[in-house]
Amino acid sequence: MKKFLAVLLTATVGFVMAGCNQAPAATTAAATTAAATTAAPAPAGDKLIKVGIINNDPNESGYRTANDKDMKATFTKENGYEAQFAYSLKNDEQIAAAKKFITDEVDYLLLSAADTSGWDSVLQDAKTAGVKVILFDRTIDADKSLYEASIVSDMRKEGETAVAWLEAQKLPEYKIIHIQGAMGTAAQKGRSGAMDDKAKANGWKIVKQQTAEWNAEKAQQIVQSVIDSGEKFNVIYAENDDMAKGAVAALDKANISHGVGGDVIIMGYDCNQWALKELLAKKWNYDGQCNPFQASYIDKIIKDFEAGKAPAEKVIIMDEKGFDAATITQEDVDKYGI
Repeated sequence: MKKFLAVLLTATVGFVMAGCNQAPAATTAAATTAAATTAAPAPAGDKLIKVGIINNDPNESGYRTANDKDMKATFTKENGYEAQFAYSLKNDEQIAAAKKFITDEVDYLLLSAADTSGWDSVLQDAKTAGVKVILFDRTIDADKSLYEASIVSDMRKEGETAVAWLEAQKLPEYKIIHIQGAMGTAAQKGRSGAMDDKAKANGWKIVKQQTAEWNAEKAQQIVQSVIDSGEKFNVIYAENDDMAKGAVAALDKANISHGVGGDVIIMGYDCNQWALKELLAKKWNYDGQCNPFQASYIDKIIKDFEAGKAPAEKVIIMDEKGFDAATITQEDVDKYGI
């Protein structure tokens, strides 16, 4: 009889395989940010559950580092698991890793996809092999019958929350440098789509729109190129904290003021603790939360499957918020910073 295999997929940089987004409380559309629930121990005497985990490079960002650490702390032998990890930001490398995990007869495949498309064939292979696939962090464009559960952030909602905040600032004019994340990822599509729609609806000017692939140095180069061109701007909308940091480095080098009362509004995502401290110091203006602590929810779903129970919810969306420099407190930094 074939074992049940569950697939959790995750996007990363640099393909690596090895043995082994604020804690949320989740519902279909809710999960608060605080400390993740303690993982339930496996019943004594049971064989280890084999999981293959596909993620982004842990060095990609503070968010990804926290997410990977959470996964590794949960999927341990002490908690009843035999875990293998694969890391890449490229879809083809992630798909190759998924195929290997299926061949290795893992029981579950956990996936944070590098790109939203291209997954149907390998997920069908997993289904045929009896593997249960669980998505985390990011959604994909695939038939819902190909995966058992999805524990993700609503990237589009994150973007809409951020651009609604920006609209509420009622600036005399909007001239925006839009620094995008890795193209094709769910985070980039959701956060870029919200800005594109709002800018078009309101007549905002996008001075520059370019990907920095989540990288601070590349973001600094993008902003520096705009400064050198002489083009005027008053908003930097960066799709993660690291890119916002790089953008600010370019402003500082050019002696351009930023943050509350400054010449340029700074917006980031992920709520790294150091980024929230920038808000508290009023050097940045806004930071959107993205909750990385998903492992405990995945663990519960797997333990439910092992007990013969289907998960209560197929889709769990993390409940996230945005932080404003005008209202953020030290308590917020301590509680929500990753």
